[in-house]
Amino acid sequence: MQKIVNIVAVASGVVSLAVVGSGLYVYVNRGAIVDGVKSQVMEAVTGSLGGLGGGLTPELPTGTNDLYTPDSPQLGNGPVELGGGGEISGSF
Repeated sequence: MQKIVNIVAVASGVVSLAVVGSGLYVYVNRGAIVDGVKSQVMEAVTGSLGGLGGGLTPELPTGTNDLYTPDSPQLGNGPVELGGGGEISGSF
């Protein structure tokens, strides 16, 4: 009977040491663990967006050639007609 009690006591000590050791490991490395979880969450979020991950902002035009089309109204000194019939006057 004494052998069984000794085995249970040793097993209990091993489990207690494992719990304390893992708690110390997590406490000491908590910064690295948090950073790892953050990076995994960001990868999961951007991965679920499909093709939108890097393209959330549209490309801006680089010059006047990108802005001008032959059908666009001439913006200058005269009034500009809006679709609703209103006018905006002045220079832009």
